[in-house]
Amino acid sequence: MELVEQKELVNENKIFAKGICGIKMFWIFVIGCIFGTYYEQILTLVKSLIHTGEFVWEFRRGVLYGPFSPIYGAGAVLMILLLGRKKRKPWKTILYGGLLGGSFEYIISVLQEIFVGSRSWDYSRLFLNIGGRTTIPLMFLWGIMCYIFVDKIYPYLSDLIEKIPYKLGMLISKICIILLCVDMFISWTALFRQFMRNQNRPPLTPIGKFYDKVYTDDVLKYHFPNMQVKVGK
Repeated sequence: MELVEQKELVNENKIFAKGICGIKMFWIFVIGCIFGTYYEQILTLVKSLIHTGEFVWEFRRGVLYGPFSPIYGAGAVLMILLLGRKKRKPWKTILYGGLLGGSFEYIISVLQEIFVGSRSWDYSRLFLNIGGRTTIPLMFLWGIMCYIFVDKIYPYLSDLIEKIPYKLGMLISKICIILLCVDMFISWTALFRQFMRNQNRPPLTPIGKFYDKVYTDDVLKYHFPNMQVKVGK
């Protein structure tokens, strides 16, 4: 009994997600995912109001279930891991953040096209674009956002996360990790199956048949309206 009580006391005194650790980076990932989703959706809404006067609230997320955009979550984590460990002059953080954001956006676009045969953004018509996958002005915006996030927002978020009770934080983290991993797996394998389907390749397993029935092109188009899919001949 004494050992159990001592263990519980130690857990109560532990700081949840202390420092730059895996659990804290998971929470930063989740926060980044949610922020990215609503940022994109609000941006789409504003553009629609300006150009057409219509109220359009479209999905702008990277998974089928929940308001999560993993590219933003992963970007937030990379910013902290690569740029958040030491203090820099603002212009350096903006420069490095812009290079990091633009490179990450470019690489993700290439990988998406290779593995699932689609593109979620195309900047070919924009000024100073790089292969239609990112642009110089957008990289500058990523740099500004990186500076604000790393220098101004992250310290506050870090303190807030560390105030979560240790046992409660660990329990919620484990549940969220499992759910989010399942969500991403289903979403991205459904997109891969769509790619295979549009290459006229029949399903080889019952899972593929299930995906063809449940996650049809119309369903995926509804959840990922900005995605351009390549159709095979």
